[in-house]
Amino acid sequence: MTQYAILIYGDESVFAQAPPEAFASMLDAHTAFAKQVGELGGSLLGGAGLSPSATATSIRDGVVTDGPFADTKEAFGGYYVLEARDLDHALECAALTPILDGGVEVRPLIGFAGPG
Repeated sequence: MTQYAILIYGDESVFAQAPPEAFASMLDAHTAFAKQVGELGGSLLGGAGLSPSATATSIRDGVVTDGPFADTKEAFGGYYVLEARDLDHALECAALTPILDGGVEVRPLIGFAGPG
């Protein structure tokens, strides 16, 4: 099995303007997503949502600045680490990721050997 990152991107303004019921519904959808991935034979090894990009602090060339690296309409909002048989299986699972507005990016993780 290979590990993949499912990177969730979306328009933060859509999420910010959504009523509280939409947030609760989204949490329920993510719980259902985790169950669906298991039913497909995949495993979610972890994941998290991120605070809004306005809370980001970036470091580039040793210079610290407030805000994300890029000012874009879609922001990186969260991620999952998925264990899947292959890329096709990872894409099948990732296609079920609940999002309000935006999409997901799937990337294989690179394994590094840890300390002895």
